[in-house]
Amino acid sequence: MSLALPRVLIVQTGTALPELRARRGDFPDWFRRGLALPHAAIEVLRVQSGDPLPPPRAFAGVVVTGSSAMVSERHPWSESAAEWLRATVAAEVPVLGICYGHQLLAHALGGSVDYHPGGREVGTVEIERLPTADADPLLAVAPARFLAHASHRQSVLALPPGAVVLARSAHDPHHAVRYAPRAWGLQFHPEFSVDVMRGYLRRRVPSVDCAAACCLHRTSAPAPHARRLLRRFRRLALDAWVSRCDAGGHAGSRRVDHPGATRKDRR
Repeated sequence: MSLALPRVLIVQTGTALPELRARRGDFPDWFRRGLALPHAAIEVLRVQSGDPLPPPRAFAGVVVTGSSAMVSERHPWSESAAEWLRATVAAEVPVLGICYGHQLLAHALGGSVDYHPGGREVGTVEIERLPTADADPLLAVAPARFLAHASHRQSVLALPPGAVVLARSAHDPHHAVRYAPRAWGLQFHPEFSVDVMRGYLRRRVPSVDCAAACCLHRTSAPAPHARRLLRRFRRLALDAWVSRCDAGGHAGSRRVDHPGATRKDRR
């Protein structure tokens, strides 16, 4: 007997630039493609629009998107989402926060988020994976140095208790953080394509306030190793779902793969 198709919840905290949204869809579309999941395996919760937050254990995993909002603005919807994330992490449901989602996780768990003193980081940047990531379930698959797309003004300035830094850039020391055994935050954007990064560069660079070395030569380039982390998270979420089902007494396969997953995806 196989288990019912598990779903990944995408908590949408903002929307893509209008010109990108018109031709590439919105953030949930980018994540669905990056996770390589069918539409039936995704549920989208638009937290900015007041969608109610569901019981987290109904989902195999949770992805929290980026946003043009700022965590330090403490919007009511954002603070409600932070409280929900605390409960989700405590329930050991796999969570992946991206950009705003990464910062919101840090804030929810007791860290500090505010404007980066060096200004905006934008473009395709080099990420250095740290030795702390060598045995990490998510980041261990990444090479020692890899490219990733970034666009942010705020950063995690102080980590919450127990958090472990896994990767950094020349501009931001907290580009990848493990907040709990099954909760990670990425300041960079694994869901961005080269086309998306170029769109953000066209919009953001004219007003950029960053003089840091990492942003002096802003460019866009493929970032396959960063994108691979989305499929790795999917695998971790599905494996955790099977473990939870088995612990609850449900009979089923020891592995669950969504339609369309390849052998490479399942690693």
